Amino acid sequence: MQQELKNCITHLKKGGLILYPTDTLWGIGCDANNTEAVKKIYALKKRIDSKSLICLVADERMLSKYIKEIPEVALDIIEVAESPTTIIYDAPQNVAPNLIASDNSIAIRIPDDEFCFQLLRKFNGAIVSTSANISGEPSPNSFSEISNDILKGVDYVVNLHREKKSSKPSSIIKLSNAGLVTIIRP
Repeated sequence: MQQELKNCITHLKKGGLILYPTDTLWGIGCDANNTEAVKKIYALKKRIDSKSLICLVADERMLSKYIKEIPEVALDIIEVAESPTTIIYDAPQNVAPNLIASDNSIAIRIPDDEFCFQLLRKFNGAIVSTSANISGEPSPNSFSEISNDILKGVDYVVNLHREKKSSKPSSIIKLSNAGLVTIIRP
C-alpha cells in the first residue's frame, strides 16, 4: 500500500488524475486545490462544469480547512451515519474555484476506508472523488467495469482492491448555514 500511496501523491502534486478505490465506488481524483486538474476531470467525464464534484477529506480537522462554518448538525450526522454520507456545505474555502457550486456550496465526505484515509493524510489535503464513468453512463460496480476511455484518461491507476465489488454511491445531504436540511440522494 505504501508504494501506491507514494505513486498517487506524486501524480496529485503534478496536477495529474488518479483512479482509486474509495469507500463507495472507484473514483477519479485530483488535488482539490488545482483548477487545471479539476478541468481535466470535467473533460475526461464529458461532464458540464455546472454539475458539482465531491471532495474527500481525512477527518473533521481537515474538513475545517475547507468549510468556513461547519454546522453542528454536520458533526452529529458524521458521527451517527451508518453508510457513506456526503454533506453539501455552504461557504467553502481553500479549494479550486471550479469546485464551488453556483450557490457557493461544496460536497465533502469523510470516507471510511483505510487507503483513502492514508492517502488524504499523506497528501495533507482534499482530493476530488467522482465516479469513474463518462457522464450519463452507469457508475461501474467494480474495477473491471471501468471503461477504457477512463483508464486511458487518468495519469495513474491504483493497483489495490481491483477484485472488490463497489457499494452504492454515498447518500448526499445538503446543510445550509441557515439550518435547512435537504436530502439530495438517500
